[in-house]
Amino acid sequence: MTRFERLFVWSGGLLFAGSIALCVWWYLFYLGQPRPRTGLAPLAYDAVLLTIFACHHSLFARGWVKRQLTPIPPHLRRSVYVWIASVLLIAVCLLWRTLGGELYDASGASAGALVVVQLAGVAIAAWSVAEIDPLELAGIRTPDAEDELQFQGPYRLVRHPLYLGWIVAAFGTPHLTGDRLAFAILTSLYLVIAIPWEEQSLVQSYGGQYTRYQRQVRWRVIPFIY
Repeated sequence: MTRFERLFVWSGGLLFAGSIALCVWWYLFYLGQPRPRTGLAPLAYDAVLLTIFACHHSLFARGWVKRQLTPIPPHLRRSVYVWIASVLLIAVCLLWRTLGGELYDASGASAGALVVVQLAGVAIAAWSVAEIDPLELAGIRTPDAEDELQFQGPYRLVRHPLYLGWIVAAFGTPHLTGDRLAFAILTSLYLVIAIPWEEQSLVQSYGGQYTRYQRQVRWRVIPFIY
């Protein structure tokens, strides 16, 4: 890897970490602010924003898209994906139009219980990332195509525990505003829709390894439900 390539992948990894940090701050402090209701008109705009982000995530995994990436060296393709995804996530945070409204603001024991639920979701997500190599996720390290798939920890419970962690954390908030609810619903809906496509790509990439895993772990995201 050349010096420029190392700079590219590491700066992409830093941008990735920064975009995640911005999204967490935005969810906790910006979306958590009580605001007057603005109606449902902004919801369509916000749905388009998230759809653009989601389409990038899903389309990048399609075989015909990967074939168009042949001019890009294989060890940089994941980093290119990370760069684009990070910029789109930042755009979602900066361009979001607020819906306002507040569904509940828990206190006392109820708030404490919901905080525990939300932290459990964060822990599941962090555990899931640790099992799949954070540097690989950030596009800094390129996986070896010949490596055997390893399914440890939360991946023995559901096939997509990172998504499970996100759903639990997003809906487990002790203070649910209209914007937090809209963001949680839209992102979770995308995950549920995208998973079959994502798994189809995994079967194409890993063949029998992944189909055996699908038989071993029945549930995709939510145990006993989906």
